[in-house]
Amino acid sequence: MTRLMARTGYDREQATTGLAAAWDEAAPETLKGRSQPGTIRRGVLEVFVSHSAHVQEMGFHKRDVLARLNALVPAEGITDIRCRLVADAGR
Repeated sequence: MTRLMARTGYDREQATTGLAAAWDEAAPETLKGRSQPGTIRRGVLEVFVSHSAHVQEMGFHKRDVLARLNALVPAEGITDIRCRLVADAGR
């Protein structure tokens, strides 16, 4: 069953849904609806934001957001957050 889930991509879809839910809970109010989580590579969560000011805003909240994410999804092992600009992030 595990191999079937991996082969069909269902396990990745479930992980993505869980991370999105955790992001909705952990993200600061000023970034909710203006950002969305991407992939995690080597412990770094890529977050897409819609404006360069949100990148700076994330810098102010990064430590708190990391702590909340690690409490919500400890198995992901998130150690850092990097922001990327995307015009329609959070929609």
